[in-house]
Amino acid sequence: MITIISMALVPIYFVLLLGYTAGKFGVINNTHVGELNTVVMSYALPASLFAATAATPRTDLLSQWPLLVILGCAMMVVYPLWYLLQRKVLGQPSSEAALQSLTVALPNYAAAGLPIVVALLGPTHTVPVALAIAAGSLLPSPVTLALLELAAPKKSGSGEQGSRVRRSLQAVGHALLKPIVLAPIAGTLIAMLGWKLPTVASVSLTQIGQAAGGMALFVTGLILSAQRFRLTWNTAIATITVTVAQPLLALGIARMIGAPDDITRIAVLMAALPSGFFGILFGVNAGVASEESGSMVIASTLASVVTLAVTIGWLYSPGATP
Repeated sequence: MITIISMALVPIYFVLLLGYTAGKFGVINNTHVGELNTVVMSYALPASLFAATAATPRTDLLSQWPLLVILGCAMMVVYPLWYLLQRKVLGQPSSEAALQSLTVALPNYAAAGLPIVVALLGPTHTVPVALAIAAGSLLPSPVTLALLELAAPKKSGSGEQGSRVRRSLQAVGHALLKPIVLAPIAGTLIAMLGWKLPTVASVSLTQIGQAAGGMALFVTGLILSAQRFRLTWNTAIATITVTVAQPLLALGIARMIGAPDDITRIAVLMAALPSGFFGILFGVNAGVASEESGSMVIASTLASVVTLAVTIGWLYSPGATP
């Protein structure tokens, strides 16, 4: 079991560390990672997810519906609760509360989920990652973009309220049209229709898609190297929520709906991943610097060295039942 855990986690944190040190020591400019992030999120990862979902038999895809329910419900329980905590209890602005909520509720499916699942289960088991990314892109991400638009500073003019609502809808529409959202949806549609990708198309997509896991981890390390870290009670509670409470919530939902053991294992594992960096990126694009969100990503990533090892040992040791 120690070998399995090591093979699943050591390479992930090694590449994260490479990206972090490259940014921290100025080898790569960690304040301008937009182009690298575009390579990952618009090309490599969509290609990998599209190829994986399109090649999956229809019956296998249909059997994954409990995973969408578990992860979708877990994210959309945590998100509003954290938002209300920040707004009503701590008095944070709406934009800051939205960014923190996305950071806490949305695990790092893209960068950490794909390589960990491949290491544990093999390259033919990437469909759960694609579905998890699709759920995150369709649920908490559009809500966050809408809240950021509504919280943007008002401009003079009587039609500003309508303009802000319109911008919110445009932001949501733009989020839903991103390649990382469309790719798994298109792949799922092809699989459901029973179509087969030509071999040359599958091989071509794999050529760029195989870079997705490593590049995503490296970019995550770069992004983390640019964040200021400050350990507050808020960050500590967020880290516990991300690494402990959310996977336990996913386990509870899985048992509530009677999900099969294999679906329960992968759902709990995905829910136990550290915080994703979408909150940081959305904040940069909206002109909102959330130091707390950056601290949450760093803290949860460090804590997950232990919590993910425990989770994998619990879920995937011989004879284990979640």
